[in-house]
Amino acid sequence: MSIEVVCPSCGEDDRLTGSRSGHVIRLSCATCGQSWERDPSPKCATCDGDDLQAVVQAIVEKSRGTQLSVVGTQIVHMCRTCDAVVLERYNRNRPNPLMPDQLPTINPG
Repeated sequence: MSIEVVCPSCGEDDRLTGSRSGHVIRLSCATCGQSWERDPSPKCATCDGDDLQAVVQAIVEKSRGTQLSVVGTQIVHMCRTCDAVVLERYNRNRPNPLMPDQLPTINPG
């Protein structure tokens, strides 16, 4: 689960600016001019809960043929209720990073 920030008015996700004010972030969209406030605390997209665990997830790319290489990691937040099965697997296999749900594949053709 990653936190994606998009303009609620036009859907822009690149031309956004923000500034922190206490526990909220004030965001503005350079594309349409919309401004809004966002609580930076991660929430579960499924249940809107806040009991999350930070997880190290691998970033993978195809290297040669069908071989995949881990090229980096990122932190994602997973819900202890909704993602319980994945979290159990992650915690059992630590210190290895969690593999992403979708892996790069060879294009047929």
